[in-house]
Amino acid sequence: MTAPNIRFNKRDSTKFFRTLNKRVNQYFKENNIKRTGNLQLHIKTVIMFSLFLTPYFLILTLDISQWWMLLLTVVMGIGMAGVGMNVMHDGNHGSYSSKKWINKIMGGSMYILAGNVYNWQVQHNVLHHTYTNIHGHDEDMDAGRIIRFTKHAEWKRFHKFQHYYSIFLYGLLTFNWAIATDFKQTKRYLARKLAYGKLPSPLKQWSTVVITKIIYLMIWIVIPMLILSIAWWKILLGFFVMHYVAGLILSVIFQLAHIVEDTEMPKPDENGNMKNTWAIHQLFTTVNFSTKNKLINWYTGGLNHQVEHHIFPNISHIHYSKISKIVKQTALEFNLPYNEYKTTRKAIIAHFKHLKEMGMKPAIQS
Repeated sequence: MTAPNIRFNKRDSTKFFRTLNKRVNQYFKENNIKRTGNLQLHIKTVIMFSLFLTPYFLILTLDISQWWMLLLTVVMGIGMAGVGMNVMHDGNHGSYSSKKWINKIMGGSMYILAGNVYNWQVQHNVLHHTYTNIHGHDEDMDAGRIIRFTKHAEWKRFHKFQHYYSIFLYGLLTFNWAIATDFKQTKRYLARKLAYGKLPSPLKQWSTVVITKIIYLMIWIVIPMLILSIAWWKILLGFFVMHYVAGLILSVIFQLAHIVEDTEMPKPDENGNMKNTWAIHQLFTTVNFSTKNKLINWYTGGLNHQVEHHIFPNISHIHYSKISKIVKQTALEFNLPYNEYKTTRKAIIAHFKHLKEMGMKPAIQS
């Protein structure tokens, strides 16, 4: 893999990560449990897939009003986001199961979410998890020119309104996956020879993108058009509503973990060197939210426990609530930050405050 020229500090004078890793390993050993998913995750998987797919089959088979159909597309969007956060995410991190083939299947659910496994693993596992909040390297911070997430990005006059209009754009996340993002990412990542594991051949990757997109559109648009006796534009509207709901949920959850007031967005020095080690860098660039809320914990797949997830991405989210106590205690013990918002509301406010600040015209540097 050709990686960006970024080097994290190798010296951890406090021995923070060594101590933390030892304590977390001891937790799993003492409790005789695996670091991967368990029955709780398997039950959740069934529920999320049911939320996502059952409304689809109900729409195709039942004689219901078009208003009910529209409502069911909203449920599908909620289920779609739920599959992404709870099943696909753990699968592609290799933490869903101790068996690789199960992780591959669960990670492959990305295809019915309109995405591509190779692209997602490069953007998320490689670029985001390695270069978290580093402008120009973490693509999760790149919204083109339309939203300015960091002071290191170029400012445009329309950014002063971004804390108003951004929420409307967030819902387009998965819709863009379906129609454009995967083609652009495949071209870019193959050219840079980026991969999470073995680099796929260009022919295999392009074939996968094209074939899975055709199948996806057949399932979600063509088949409903052939079966349902309603106008074609209403089917496209339902497709868009499903994606908009899922995209809005996923975008907001992702933003609350990194693009808020209390996280740092550091830059490397002129030689590409970062101030901190990789693990300590994660503490400065990541934030938890609403970790005591059982519904948020359950539905977001532990993405509200981003501190734990970024330091231990290969541990299933099922365990984050337990190991968070260890992570927090160790961070405070070593006088390191452990960023968290008590509620989702406070995290949302912090995100939009940050957007407003980034939308202000930067002061002219003398």
